[in-house]
Parts: sequence; C-alpha cells; structure tokens
Amino acid sequence: MLNHSNEDSEEDEEEGDGGRAKYVSNVTIFFSGFIPGFLRNLACFRRVAMLNVPSQSFPAASSQQRVAPAGQSGRNKVALKPGHSLMDWIRVAKSGRDLTGLRGRFIDVTEEELQKHNTRDDCWTCIRGMVYNVSPYMDFHPGGEEELMKAAGIDGTDLFDQVHRWVNYESMLKECLVGRMAVKASTALKAQSVIKDNITHLNGLAPPPPPTSMLPPAFLTPPSPSSSLQPSAAPPPTQPKDARPRYDWFQTDVTVNIVVYTKRKLPSSGCTIVDLQDGVLRVEVLLGKMSYILRQRLAQEVDGSVAVHTACAVGKIQVSMRKAAKGKWEELGEPLEFHDSLFRKKDRAIFYRECMLVSKTAVTHDTWVFRLQLPLGTLMHVPVGKHIYLKSLIQDSDVVKPYTPVEETLVPTTLDSTQGTAATDIFLMIKVYPDGVLTPHLNNLNIGDHLSVSSPDGPFSLRLLREVTHLYLLAAGTGFTPMARVIRLALQDLGSLRKTKLMFFNRQERDILWHSELDGLAAEDERFQVEYILSEPCDGWAGRKGRVEASMLTDFLVRPEGSKVFVCVCGPSAFTELTVGLVRQHCFSEEEIHVFQG
Repeated sequence: MLNHSNEDSEEDEEEGDGGRAKYVSNVTIFFSGFIPGFLRNLACFRRVAMLNVPSQSFPAASSQQRVAPAGQSGRNKVALKPGHSLMDWIRVAKSGRDLTGLRGRFIDVTEEELQKHNTRDDCWTCIRGMVYNVSPYMDFHPGGEEELMKAAGIDGTDLFDQVHRWVNYESMLKECLVGRMAVKASTALKAQSVIKDNITHLNGLAPPPPPTSMLPPAFLTPPSPSSSLQPSAAPPPTQPKDARPRYDWFQTDVTVNIVVYTKRKLPSSGCTIVDLQDGVLRVEVLLGKMSYILRQRLAQEVDGSVAVHTACAVGKIQVSMRKAAKGKWEELGEPLEFHDSLFRKKDRAIFYRECMLVSKTAVTHDTWVFRLQLPLGTLMHVPVGKHIYLKSLIQDSDVVKPYTPVEETLVPTTLDSTQGTAATDIFLMIKVYPDGVLTPHLNNLNIGDHLSVSSPDGPFSLRLLREVTHLYLLAAGTGFTPMARVIRLALQDLGSLRKTKLMFFNRQERDILWHSELDGLAAEDERFQVEYILSEPCDGWAGRKGRVEASMLTDFLVRPEGSKVFVCVCGPSAFTELTVGLVRQHCFSEEEIHVFQG
C-alpha cells in the first residue's frame, strides 16, 4: 500500500509546526539567493562592456503541451498575426535591429526611470534585476499585449513566475536588454554584513548558538535589592529552532562520504538528485516546497559512480563516492556558487545535465517513446506526476519544453509505482508536430546524440491522493502522458481506491496512445475504466464522438455517497481551461482538481 506518512510529514511540517522554522528559513533563503546575485551585479557595473547574458531556454510558442500551472484553468493565448511565430521572433532578434532604442548601450536603470517606460510603444520591465524593452516583442507574445502590459514600468518577476518561470527570457529577450536595475548603497552595506555572518561553517556544520553573553544586557545584570519587589522582567524570547538542513563529511581510505541532515522525515525516493561531472559535485535535496543545494569542486579525483543511502525516518541522506586513489584527503574541496544554500523551489535556477538518446520506439504514426540515458555520475529519480524540461539549441537559440516521463510500458515491471523511473533511464512519450520547433529537431536525432535534461519539477504530491476512492482522469492527446504512471500508482498502491476512470480525447482512432494497453488493463482490472472520445472519427467508429462538453461529464464525474474524489486534467491549454471550468460546474472544489503540466 502507498505509505503517505513520510511525504505528509515533510510538507505538513513545513507549512505548520507553529512557524518554528519560518523565520530562519526565510532569512536564509533570501540572503542565500541574494548575495551571489548581488556580487555578480556589482562586478558587472565595473565592466558593462563585458556583460554576459546567460542562455537557458524558452518554449515553442505553438506547443500543444503547454498548460497552466497546477490548480489553474490555463493561460489564455491569443491568435498571433501571420509572420509572428516563435521562429519569426528568432529571426527578428538576429536581424541586427536596435531593439532597445539605446544603440547598443547598457545602462543602470533606477526605479524612477523604469516607471517612465509604461506604454505600449515604450514598455520596459524588470525580471530578476535585468531590465528589458519588451515593446518590439508585443506582437509576438502568445499571451497577448494585455498580459505584457501588466508588467509595464515595474518589476515583473512575480508576474512572470506565476505563468512560466521556466521560460528562458534571457535568451529570448537578450537583444532587448536595456541594462540592470541600479543597486542602492544601503543594500550593498547590508550585503557585506551578511557575507561576514555567513562565513562561519566548518565541515558544513552550522555555527553553534550564541553564548549566553550575547543575550541583551537586561538579562545578564543581577537584579538590585530595590528591584526585588518589582515584577520580574519578561524572559528572553524563545529562539526559533533552526530547521535549516546542514551537512558534514567523513572518509575512509577508499571512500569519501557526505551526510545531509534534513531535520525532517523524507519520502522513500525521489528527493535526492546527485550530479558528479568533471570533478564538481552537485547535490540537490527536494524538501516539499524547498530545495537544499550543495555544490563543491572536490579536492581529489573520485570514480564516476555515486551511491545514495536515505534514512527516511530520521531525515538523513548519505552520498558516497569511491576515491580514485587510496589516501587521506585534507579537505572535501572548494565550495562553489550556491553551495550550502536553501531555496524555494520556484526561485532556484533550473539545472540541466546531458543525456544520451539510446532508443526510440513508435507508439502511433506520429508519437514515439524516447529513451534517454543519464550520464555516469548522475543519480536522479523522477517521482510520479513530476515533469522534466528538455532543452536544445536550435538556430542559435535555446528552446525548452516540459515533458512528463512515462514507464517503458503502461504496465511497468517494478512492483512499487512510487519509486519513480529507473535511476539510469528516462522514458518520454513525444508527439512530433511537423510545423513545431522542438519536436522535429528531436525526431531527427540519431541514437547516441545528446539532449539537455532538467531535474524534476512540478507541484504534484502523492498526498493529494490520500484516501481517494474515486479518481477521474481527463486527457487530450499527449496530455495522457502524466496520467500513465498515475494510473499504475492508483491501481497498485492506493488501498482506498475503488474506481479509476479515464476519459481520453483524440482526433482519430490512430492517435490514441497505448490503445491496446489501456484496453488490456481495463479488461484485467475491474477498478479501471477507459472511454475514448474522437473529434474526427472514421465511419466505422462505434464509440463517442465530439469534444469535451458538460453533458459528457455528467455521467463520468460521479460522487457516490461517502466517497472521496479527485480529478486530474491535462492537454492543450484551450482544452484544459474549458475542462476545468466544466468540472467546477459539477461542484468539484479547487482542492479536488489538479492540472498537470507537460
């Protein structure tokens, strides 16, 4: 049966617990992310001519897998004018036109200056300290002019993150870069003070609590005789318990080991990601809505393989590596940027590693399962319901798109569906769109070629399915991919489950993914039921026809007395928005609906 206790305790502890961890965590998160960025900005002020705009990724604007973040009904998209596609924008950006209006100059932008540029034809916005003139991009934005104008003349970081944090605005808007937001002197002084306070770790252990002598003088001075009849002073405020993870390391003659103490219970798998490449070790521990990162250049060489051992009940993680040569290390290595840092997941940079394409298997006439092999030195499980991002360089621009891994088959060989995909392989079911940007490129890859693959992302949690008795899945096209592993999870590991129903929308019968596998599963397990809806069926189709509408859901979304229901939705954004609205009309609450991305 599915054991929710570990994951529940992880997330419930984070959001509850009387706020004991929030103070320390929030302060640490802010300065962990702020200081490195501030120092980079300060250096760039002195050599603006050498400004380096990092390149990450941005999605194909025509992507039919792009959907809203979980719990939302989908992002509205507008019909773009002819000649205003993603590829058209790439051509404009490479044309040599002055898209900033500053003739190649980079400037420091004050808040007052930013506020002046707030019109359709003169629209500047700030994203993570960088200021862009987005006026030239207005007609190319899939979300329309209205959405961009919400960020006109202000810091648009929060608005951007709400819709598509993973989009690579640096690459997409690099020719629109005006400069950086000016940093005030008071901020610089505070930053220097925080830097001094933070350099107090030994072997990764947090500094000890302040000595008694550091308490306010009022609590150290003995009371005078004359004050004995007065009410005693209030006791010192209780210091919040430090819930921030910490680490240490130890060694033997043949191994070097890093131990992370998370100070909370952990899920059975999928919470630790390790990348060892070119002597640099990166460890990321996923802790509910938070992410703890270690990053060091190791002092000496190790073998390429890595092992991870997790003690879930006590929240302890051990990463072990074999030394290339026996002997004692004097130190673990050199800490790199973001080492020993705690971030909110939505604020951390997306990390990629290069994976090799090892096979491609046809599913339908235009859809394949791509099998990607993680590099030696990488250990990563993708939990059920999480997605990854694929990134590829196309016409000198990074293009990214989310995909949710599947198993190699609908019925995986593993006995525990909660374990995530294999530690060495990732399977992605991808439909190739002839007029797309990324998928034709993927289809042309040869076995042995490489792709950039991100770490897992997404808000889905197994605790959403706790005690669910009736699970309803609504998918369109490749929106089925997140459902595949959820189906197996539900049937194998949810002891409370009485019924899982899938309503699967496609254009034609030949478009149905894993058609025979779904039919076989329905015949094998009476708790599973699947219904296919085709919008363009052939004459011989005996099933239901049409598109999603309210009448279709009346008999599908049944709420038996005493049941606990849950609905998952995934598909193109228009389908998702309409479907979520119809589900709500059937009296399903926000807590009973999850929207998958990818």
